[in-house]
Amino acid sequence: MFICTKILIYNRALHQLYYDPNIENKNLAQKWLMQAQVSPQAWQFCWVLLRPEKVPEIQYFGASALHTKISRYWGDIPAEQYDTLKMQLFSQIAHFASGSKIVLTRLCVALASLALNMMPEAWPGAVSEMVRMFQEEGGEVDGRARCLALLELLTVLPEEFQTSRLPQYRKGQVRGALGSEWTAVYPLLQQLLRQPDSPPLVKARVLKCLSSWVLLDVPLNESEGLVEASFTALADPELFDTAVEAIVNTISQPDSQRYVNTLLKLVPQVLQLQEQLRDAVQNGDMETSHGICRIAVSLGENHSRALLEQVEHWQSFLALVNMIMFCTGIPGHYPVNETTSSLTLTFWYTLQDDIMSFEAEKQAIYLQVYRPVYFQLVDVLLHKAQFPTDEEYASWSSDEKEQFRIYRVDVSDTLMYVYEMLGAELLSNLYDKLGRVLTNTEPTTTWQDTEALLYGFQSIAETIDVNYSDVIPGLIGLIPRININNVQLADTVMFTIGALAEWLADHPVMLSSVLPLVLQALGNPDLSVSSVSTLKKICRECKYDLPPYAANIVAVSQEVLIKQIHKTSQCMWLMQALGFLLSALPVEEILRNLHSLITPYIQQLEKLAGETPNPSNKLAIIHILGLLSNLFTTLDITKQEEESGENAPPIKSAPPQTGPNPVVVVLQQVFALIQTVLSKWLNDSQVVEAVCAIFEKSVKTLLHDFAPMVSQLSEMLGQMYSTIPQASALDLTRQMVHIFASETNHFPPIKALFESVTSVTLTIFQQGPRDHPDIVDSFMQLQAQVCFWFLISFTLGFSLLFRVLSLKFPEAPTVKSTCLFFTELIPRCADIPPVGQVVQEDGKLLLLAVLEAIGGQSSRSLMDQFAEVLFCLNKHCFALLTVWLKEALRSPGFPSSRVSNEQKDTFSQQVLRERVNKRRVKDIVKEFTLVCRGLHGTEYAADY
Repeated sequence: MFICTKILIYNRALHQLYYDPNIENKNLAQKWLMQAQVSPQAWQFCWVLLRPEKVPEIQYFGASALHTKISRYWGDIPAEQYDTLKMQLFSQIAHFASGSKIVLTRLCVALASLALNMMPEAWPGAVSEMVRMFQEEGGEVDGRARCLALLELLTVLPEEFQTSRLPQYRKGQVRGALGSEWTAVYPLLQQLLRQPDSPPLVKARVLKCLSSWVLLDVPLNESEGLVEASFTALADPELFDTAVEAIVNTISQPDSQRYVNTLLKLVPQVLQLQEQLRDAVQNGDMETSHGICRIAVSLGENHSRALLEQVEHWQSFLALVNMIMFCTGIPGHYPVNETTSSLTLTFWYTLQDDIMSFEAEKQAIYLQVYRPVYFQLVDVLLHKAQFPTDEEYASWSSDEKEQFRIYRVDVSDTLMYVYEMLGAELLSNLYDKLGRVLTNTEPTTTWQDTEALLYGFQSIAETIDVNYSDVIPGLIGLIPRININNVQLADTVMFTIGALAEWLADHPVMLSSVLPLVLQALGNPDLSVSSVSTLKKICRECKYDLPPYAANIVAVSQEVLIKQIHKTSQCMWLMQALGFLLSALPVEEILRNLHSLITPYIQQLEKLAGETPNPSNKLAIIHILGLLSNLFTTLDITKQEEESGENAPPIKSAPPQTGPNPVVVVLQQVFALIQTVLSKWLNDSQVVEAVCAIFEKSVKTLLHDFAPMVSQLSEMLGQMYSTIPQASALDLTRQMVHIFASETNHFPPIKALFESVTSVTLTIFQQGPRDHPDIVDSFMQLQAQVCFWFLISFTLGFSLLFRVLSLKFPEAPTVKSTCLFFTELIPRCADIPPVGQVVQEDGKLLLLAVLEAIGGQSSRSLMDQFAEVLFCLNKHCFALLTVWLKEALRSPGFPSSRVSNEQKDTFSQQVLRERVNKRRVKDIVKEFTLVCRGLHGTEYAADY
């Protein structure tokens, strides 16, 4: 009666899951059914749900429940029931062979899981028995249905093995047992694939089965006949896709390279596909060309070294390489007209690596053959990287344009790699072609030809040192001759100049050729990213050679900023570029340019500061503060002084700077204005963050040169934080403390600031810190950084209680910062008496919080951090930890009701033994937390 009632409930829940339109009801049903699957009653109801009168959805759930119980709860099944369960599954599979396909598959997966758990001891020869059972005549199921059911079972068996949660030692045993069963599978597949009257569906299942089994590292020579039959199947459109998968999976197995003779037999079979490939390309059959290309690339990429070493067969391998070259250069634009060429790029890396790995004498021979191939590859790649006509490109979707952009990046990476083989001759080759294109007056030459060649230069110059190249001066000379009448071409011109910025720094006389182009492009919003990033590179690399151009650069930059031509991120880059530029000028000129550059923004900020806060002026304030932050990030005259030392080239030397740092001068001038802005926007975390960013970036850049600002900034920070505590203020405090706390002159204001923020934060802890995880995170980072000297220097009332509370936050960053604080603090308990006293008084509270977290109160991803705290306690407070652990673990149900006293004792002993090996403590904690959570030995623990 109980079972019947349960079945009715399952039926109702399944109906709700599949047919109820209410999403909440569906979710509730799904949750209940998931719990039902793992319940002890599942063994009874799953067979009832498989009855013939049930609808397929209910039958599917019954089959899934069986698989779940077998795969996840194998230990619940008594050994004496293995054979009964096996025969029941065989019977159900035979019944569903002519029924629902989805139910049949789930039953096959369930039987596969059973076989894997029983092999090899409890079910030796499992696969042979499966084949024999389904080949026997009898029953109501016709031969074709039985055959398809057997193929489905044989296909899912290796797949289930790949995803199974078997322990590692069992995996090795079962893999060996499965491998030995290939002799029972191979003849069946061979017979079905070569049998003339085998239906296409059966052949397709055979090919799929082969794909599955080769993942078990079946020796290539033992599947040779099936691979050959798979090549024959490529001529059948119905079998083409599955045949491609079977061939690719077979020859891609790492172990295949040991069977060189078989590989050599495969090369002619691949080459015979060239006619079919060309026909497919000519007819626009992308699926066929894609599949054949996959086969050729798979053979070449996985076995290039093995085939290269067969010197007597060099011509056939070269033919394979040329076939892959055809695939690389397949007509049409990626990804609109073709999607095949991208598959080949990794092959060219692999082949080059294999050639260059030979010893010098052998390498020289291969280079004679393959250097011309790689020069041809460069031409093919540059052709493939060409943009389509403007009309065609305009018709592409945004997704297609993005895929094409990524494809060009892949081409660029390949060209850069090919340079390692071809060297300077490649640059000369590109230069000659560019010269011919630019001097060719015939209408057949297009902007796409020029752009592609420049893109080749850019690809190489971005990552390779081209300073020695004798063609770069000629290239710089050619660039101004380019008729730039297209956005894509202009972009590439900009990026090419940017890629040559380091070369320009060594050849500053050439700056006059390209700088006007960059400044002109700054005014074009379509070239925003390329022009601004290129100017930034030039200003960074060539700043000591730019003073003659500085006035013009500042004027043009100021104009485009005022006109708001660029988006926010490019405006920030532009200010960084100007920071680099101004860094190389005398202080007087820096101040004059700064005055000219930022006065309009200061005036605007003054106006905004007087207005009533609203969303519109908030964005404007953050934008202006961001501009100042980015300018001060790179404006660093101290670098100029360092680089103008005795080792610097004469041309780079600069007069030493005197007087206050220009950034400090400006900050002092605008300090009152910033305070005014803060007074109105102190409640807004984004504005406060933008204000703090100005000072934080300035401190990081100027370091000790920021000293004149320390006192007034410390005072302002303390007032800010006391009024409305915000994490950004703590982060800035951390920077200030880090740099200036050890300096006698600045210790008093830094001490006052630290005391102020600590006092305010402890008040937050007393009132309840749960609503301020960001503040707690930043505060713990601050304390972790400074705990050594503040504990020596300050006489604050110090307790671990509030800091321990931070360990119980759900936010991972806060917990990590708190753990870091404790791992910095605890090692000092021996040298610093106040620390020792605090740890002695509150250390047990800390241990209890750590044990609670390990017991299940915190995410498993944080266990390494808690283990480090435990390790520190063990290493530096061993005697105390011994007592605390004993007392804490004595409490019933702590840290989890799932652990026994024996398990707690074992954990305690293991931890106390490890005072040197931190890695071992982490493993002990991970093991114990799984036990506490009831996950030990389950599939959830397998990947932990």
